[in-house]
Amino acid sequence: MKAIEISQPGGPEVLTVVEREKPVLKAGEVLIKVSAAGINRPDVFQRKGSYPPPADASDLPGLEVAGVIVEGDVSGTDLKIGDRVCALTPGGGYAEYCAAPAGNCLPIPKGLSDIEAAGLPETYFTVWTNVFDRGALAKDEALLVHGGASGIGTTAIQLARAFGNTVYATVGSDERVKAVEALGANKGINYKTQDFVEEIKTLTQGKGVNVILDMVSGEYVNRNINSLADDGRIVIIAQLGGSKATIDTNQLMRRRLTITGSTLRPRSPAFKTEIARSLQKHVWPLLESGKIKPVIHATFPFEKVVEAHTMMDAGEQIGKIILTFEN
Repeated sequence: MKAIEISQPGGPEVLTVVEREKPVLKAGEVLIKVSAAGINRPDVFQRKGSYPPPADASDLPGLEVAGVIVEGDVSGTDLKIGDRVCALTPGGGYAEYCAAPAGNCLPIPKGLSDIEAAGLPETYFTVWTNVFDRGALAKDEALLVHGGASGIGTTAIQLARAFGNTVYATVGSDERVKAVEALGANKGINYKTQDFVEEIKTLTQGKGVNVILDMVSGEYVNRNINSLADDGRIVIIAQLGGSKATIDTNQLMRRRLTITGSTLRPRSPAFKTEIARSLQKHVWPLLESGKIKPVIHATFPFEKVVEAHTMMDAGEQIGKIILTFEN
């Protein structure tokens, strides 16, 4: 099979199309003939050498795919050989064939193309486990999403709005403000020209938001604390602003605040299977009804992966960037 390999740590140019053997399946895995694969920020970190794959995962990048199950062990699932699925994988998605735990596969929602479906797993699994499980976003609560125009951000906005929550999102341009508001955000905040802490205070009449989904960390942590309502929760899922912060623990105690976080890739297939079940029950009907949808910014044939990662590095996209494979 053709696959995309990281020849050495570095920029997009280190991504190389090579010939590889098809994956050898483990117990409980299926082999997917890949038609499309999503590009995500962890792929960029892996390419740069700062985010190695788990020890038992493929060294190839790629955490989400869509395609057809061609062989493997589907026992314990409702899937069968020949089904169109999208899947969360611990690695190996940038290839014509990819192995994935059967329980981490989901049927492609009715009405969605493989390209759209390839943009679902990494973002929807991440948002569900962090916003609704760890963050415990409840009915009538308010959510602040940093990085609102990213794949994670556009997903979080749509899901929270579909469940009736108030949603605010920070983005880096006025164009993106319009984009996130069109997706349902009650208010987009341009962090380059506006102070999101002051904006949140104004928008919430000084109460603050209940949950913050944070991809920045660093100096944002204290600003997030100042944007929280009493009993509020911050969920950190990335560290684009650095990993260290000095925080006012008096506020944590006095206002009963929670700071938590997680990374999804190292978690067990069983843990991810539970998320998949929740998604199929609570979210897949919303996708099939058209109430929410994956936002696809651009697609590239896999041979143009360097161009795709160059676009990802520029960070100007709204939604997902997808690689396509011929079938």
